[in-house]
Amino acid sequence: MAQMDIGLIGLAVMGENLVLNMESKGFSVAVYNRTVEKVDKFISGRGAGKNFVGCHSIEELCANLKRPRKVMLLVKAGAAVDDFIEKLLPRLEEGDIIIDGGNSHFPDTIRRCEYVESKGFRYIGTGVSGGEEGALLGPSMMPGGTPSAWPEVKEIFQKICAKTDAGEPCCDWVGEGGAGHFVKMVHNGIEYGDMQMICETYHLMKAGLGMTNPEMHEVFTEWNAGELDSYLIEITRDILGYKDEDGNEVVDLILDTAGQKGTGKWTAIAALDEGQPLTLIGEAVFARCLSALKEERVRAAQTLKGSVKSFDGDKKAFVQDLRQALYASKIISYAQGYQLMRAAAKTYGWNLNYGGIALMWRGGCIIRSVFLGKIKEAFDQNPNLENLLLDPFFAEIVQKNQDAWRRVIVKAVEMGIPTPAMMSALNFFDGYRCERLPANLLQAQRDYFGAHTYERVDRPRGEFFHTNWTGRGGDTAASTYVV
Repeated sequence: MAQMDIGLIGLAVMGENLVLNMESKGFSVAVYNRTVEKVDKFISGRGAGKNFVGCHSIEELCANLKRPRKVMLLVKAGAAVDDFIEKLLPRLEEGDIIIDGGNSHFPDTIRRCEYVESKGFRYIGTGVSGGEEGALLGPSMMPGGTPSAWPEVKEIFQKICAKTDAGEPCCDWVGEGGAGHFVKMVHNGIEYGDMQMICETYHLMKAGLGMTNPEMHEVFTEWNAGELDSYLIEITRDILGYKDEDGNEVVDLILDTAGQKGTGKWTAIAALDEGQPLTLIGEAVFARCLSALKEERVRAAQTLKGSVKSFDGDKKAFVQDLRQALYASKIISYAQGYQLMRAAAKTYGWNLNYGGIALMWRGGCIIRSVFLGKIKEAFDQNPNLENLLLDPFFAEIVQKNQDAWRRVIVKAVEMGIPTPAMMSALNFFDGYRCERLPANLLQAQRDYFGAHTYERVDRPRGEFFHTNWTGRGGDTAASTYVV
């Protein structure tokens, strides 16, 4: 019997589409699903006549694979991944490779990588972005784990992934341990931010300017032909122009409660763990939480009346301001995401290629945009760039757009329309460029009530002082530590 190039466990939508992608690029695939009826249905349906072998057990799957065996899991994140690892290990040989292509939390991937390596095998945790269409036609892929496993899967991954307009693969090795899933998590956090800012822009157009869906459709069509060209702007354009068979504008029929699967929350938690001010993505997560309080918001709307004004300016000019505000806010979102990746790389000892990550996101993934090419250029010019806002291109754009950005936030406040992500982006910009923040007063407060000490502007960094503010505290100070 011919041995297959790779095996896959998990024939849900993503798994089916990914193996069809692999087979279309010339690879043979052994497939297995816990519910074996799905295997038979796939082999006789979408997989009929193609280079697949359907397996009814893990033993059969492993027996059908070339050495070193490569088994990819596309199952629900969490316990299911651990369960399948345990079932696979007794059927594998030294040097075989387990690949987790799901949305696993990166600490789990770090743990699993160490565990699988300790047994003599190799492990890859790869982020896969692009949804079901990306899985079929070419996703963005972000692999990390056991470095020696990369040459074994590189050809498959780089053939099935999306390509840039120049033909570059949107997949490369990210780093050791959980680096791949960490980068995918940050991608998803940025995705949360992008989506929320687009929704705030839509809200200002609809509730603030009274624009119709066809009018907004035209604006997003125009924006998608310029600097905001991206997948999310493109699908927003399509959504605003879509009508069902009865002529209903479907977007207006959808209940305003947003779901989430946890990756945005994980990004915000990781930012807190690393001490990084990922304010925009945090606000995007909380905006989804607030949307979920639908019944409570309906009751509050009857009781809490805001002191708000209607829009009284030039609508066409304000739409242009919105474009500039959205662009500037988007830059902040990516700047914060890259800030988090830099901090985590230091913590976990990852050697991340920041320009390469931007390239991986250029095609196939949900946040793909023309904008990412500029991020790659920024890191190509300066691999040690501290923050995207310090790159000349991005610094110029944000500073050029800030007047429009401020006008948008002022009008949003006056009209009582919430813009948590765009407002937090502007606050970050103002905080980041502020040479002296009021944290001196905060440190004085901490020292006053808890003897937490402070540093002084007239003494070297690293020297700590305590003041007996009340005359009753004495000279004893608390020890210093960083959370």
